[in-house]
Amino acid sequence: MIRSLLLALGLLSALPAAGRAQLTLRDALTRADRHAYANRIAGAEADAQAGQALAAYLGILPTLRVEAGAMATTDPIGAFGTTLRQRAITAADFDPARLNFPAAARTRMAGLVVEQPLFNADAWTGRRAAGAARDAMRASADWTREETRLDVVRAFYGVTLATELRSTLAAALRAANAHAARAQALADTGLVTRSDALLARVRAGEVEARHLEAVTDADHAARGLAVLQGTPALADSLPGALPSSTAIRTLAIADTAATGAAAPRADVRAATAALDAARADALRAKSLYLPRVNGFARYDWNDPDRLFANERSWTVGVMATWTPFAGASEISEVRATAGRADAADARHEAATAQAALAVERSRDRVLVALAQLDIAERGVEQAEEAHRIVARKYDGGIATISELLEAAAAETQSRLARSMARYHLILAAAERRVALGGDAETLTALDAALPDPADAR
Repeated sequence: MIRSLLLALGLLSALPAAGRAQLTLRDALTRADRHAYANRIAGAEADAQAGQALAAYLGILPTLRVEAGAMATTDPIGAFGTTLRQRAITAADFDPARLNFPAAARTRMAGLVVEQPLFNADAWTGRRAAGAARDAMRASADWTREETRLDVVRAFYGVTLATELRSTLAAALRAANAHAARAQALADTGLVTRSDALLARVRAGEVEARHLEAVTDADHAARGLAVLQGTPALADSLPGALPSSTAIRTLAIADTAATGAAAPRADVRAATAALDAARADALRAKSLYLPRVNGFARYDWNDPDRLFANERSWTVGVMATWTPFAGASEISEVRATAGRADAADARHEAATAQAALAVERSRDRVLVALAQLDIAERGVEQAEEAHRIVARKYDGGIATISELLEAAAAETQSRLARSMARYHLILAAAERRVALGGDAETLTALDAALPDPADAR
């Protein structure tokens, strides 16, 4: 009962849904660019790093601060100074008894303060390091998007492959049931033994089991694509079969002659920017030994009752500070940043070497996938012809049911192998484009070669 229900659901899902547009690779990539979880995480992290880069301007740009407060004190110096700031000193305030034991002095203090860094070497080198770190994070987000697009290509054509395999196995199941029915009819007339009919039923059951597995795989593949896109589910009709071998070959062969990346890959750009950031940070740590020079200016108001009232006073100045030794903290910072720079240098070399290896490996994968597709297509032609020959021999009583079933199984397997070969060539072409610094989005050219869902076989 359950098996029959799954079979029915599989056949229904193979039908094109009325009023639903067919999903294309371009649609899937567009949705992933906007909603994919990995892209959103990487984009948010890049935004956070860009915001963090602004922190370096603290030692470069001026600071404007507004101060306001209230105070009461009986401290002799504080009380006299407070009254003096209010411009309220009289001769009586110089009475020794009043100076030693003043009444509580109250004031409302207000001020405007401008601080202007003049020379902070660590801030300028830190700004350079922060900018490079921001660029590294953005390039890393770009690489995440490229990897996501490559995953979408895998998932999109994985769904299409699963749908095609399901259709192929559905056709094989119909053929197997036909063979079983014919064997049963011949057994009923005594032309073949009962074992022939039983064996045919066994083989038909094996095909049915594979078909049920293909139905489940196709459903899981569709859900996996939806998750990768960052969407709850796929609301579109899925392609019924992979693009033609000719269309796939045309796309894949275009890049086989390329010997190097046309542009730096995003992962290499990220490693390069990270190396620049690490080196700039190491320079920042060394600049901690240099003196700092900062300027400041302020306006102050002091009044016993109101803020920003009474006569104002101003102060301007320049302050130079130098800390040649701060408990070995500078030494620690210099050594730590030097180690991080060495690690970034190694990661940059590794990224460059991996990119070069990916270019070579992707070309080999395309060439192998092209050869495998040629072999698979010849295999389908040979298996179809062999099946026809054995079927005629079986009808003439020359071949056994086992030979007929083996020939049918070989034809089904050859068709499945051809589908897998086309899928692997698509993936090899996509990986080749990314390895060369391109974009997997170029595979949307295959959208025009996608057959209608109703054409699934």
